[in-house]
Amino acid sequence: MRRQLKILEYTLSSLLRRKYKNLSLIAVYAFTIATLGSVLFLTHALKLEATGSLTTAPDLVIQRISAGRHDLIPTEYTELINKLPGVESVTPRVWGYYYDSLIRANLTLVGISTYQGKLELLEGRLPENPEECAIGSGVAAAFGPAIGDDLVLEDSDKLRTVFKISGIFRAESNLLTNDLVVLQETALRNFFSIDKKMATDLVVQVHNQREINTLAKKIKHLLPDTRPITRDEILHTYDTLFNWRSGMMLAVAVAALIAFCILAWDKATGISAAEKQEIGILKAIGWETADVLSVKFWEGLVISLTSFILGTLAAWIHVFVLDAPALVPLLKGWSVLFPKFQLTPAVDFYQLFVLAFLTIVPYLVCTIIPAWKSAITDPEQVMRG
Repeated sequence: MRRQLKILEYTLSSLLRRKYKNLSLIAVYAFTIATLGSVLFLTHALKLEATGSLTTAPDLVIQRISAGRHDLIPTEYTELINKLPGVESVTPRVWGYYYDSLIRANLTLVGISTYQGKLELLEGRLPENPEECAIGSGVAAAFGPAIGDDLVLEDSDKLRTVFKISGIFRAESNLLTNDLVVLQETALRNFFSIDKKMATDLVVQVHNQREINTLAKKIKHLLPDTRPITRDEILHTYDTLFNWRSGMMLAVAVAALIAFCILAWDKATGISAAEKQEIGILKAIGWETADVLSVKFWEGLVISLTSFILGTLAAWIHVFVLDAPALVPLLKGWSVLFPKFQLTPAVDFYQLFVLAFLTIVPYLVCTIIPAWKSAITDPEQVMRG
C-alpha cells in the first residue's frame, strides 16, 4: 500500500508538470461525459415523471377506430360495456386539441364532468357554468390572464368564444395540467360541435386488476370497431418513446465519445519524447516495468475519474438545476407549449456504471498500452529516441 501511495504521489507531481495539457484533456473528456450523462439523467427523470403522472390513469381507455384513425365513439357503447362481468364503471369523456395561432401553442380542452384526475387548484375554482373555464399554469403564462379575466378561443365555426377564467390550477405534475383548459361539458360540446350521443373516448374501471387484459379482449370482440388501451400499454408507450428519442441523441453522443477515444488513442500512442525519456530514466534507475505501468495506470485513472466526476456533476446541474435547456425540446415532444416543471433528481446507478465503464476503461487502455511498449524497450534506446 505504501509503495502504491508513493507511486501515486509521483504520478500527481508528473501530472502537475504538464498541467495545461492535462487540463485541456480533462475539459474535453468532461464535456463528452456531461453530454452522455445529461441524456441519461433527463431520460430517466422524464420516465419517472411520466410513470408517476399515470398512476391515476384509468384501467382501460376505449377508443373508436375509423379508417385506421381515432374517431368519436357512440355513448351507447357505455351500456354494452357496463354489462360485461368485472366492469366497475364506464364513463364517456369529451376532450380535444386546440391550436391557438396567437401564442402558437397546442392546448388540451377537457369537459369537467368527464375529467379524471386529481387536480389541486392553486387559486380560484373549477368552472360552474358554460361561460367559465379553468386553465393550467402554462396557459396562464402564455396568455398572461388572471382570475376573472377573459380567455378568447375560436370554435369550430371560426367564431370567437369568450370564457371567464374561474381558476388557475396545478396538479402533482405539470405534465398533466400545463396546457389544459377545463370547461363545462356542454360548453365543450358546443365549442367542438360534438353531438350529445358521441364522446371522445370511454373510461373503464375494473374491479380486479388481473382481469384488465381479459376485459380488453372481450370489448374488442363485442365491439370490433374499438381499440381498448390498458394503463400498462400507455406506460409502455411512454417508455418506448423516451427510449427512442434518447437513443437518437445517444447515437450522436456516442459518435462524440468515439471521436474522443480516437483523440485519446492518438494522444497516448503519440507519447512525447519527454515522456519516453522519463520512462527510460525510471527504468535505468531500477524501476520495474510493473512500476512504470502503475504510474501510467494511476495517471490515466486520475484524469478519467476527475473528468467523470466533473462531467457527471455538470450533467446533474444541467438537468436538475438548469432544467436541461439543450435537451428538453428534443425529448419532451412536438408540443409548442412545453410543460415547465422541476424534475425530481433521480439517477439510475446501473446507467451510471455503464457510463463510467464506457468512458473510463477505454482511456485507461489507451494510456497503458503505449507506456507498456516503451517500458519493455531497452532504456538506452528509449532515451536516445
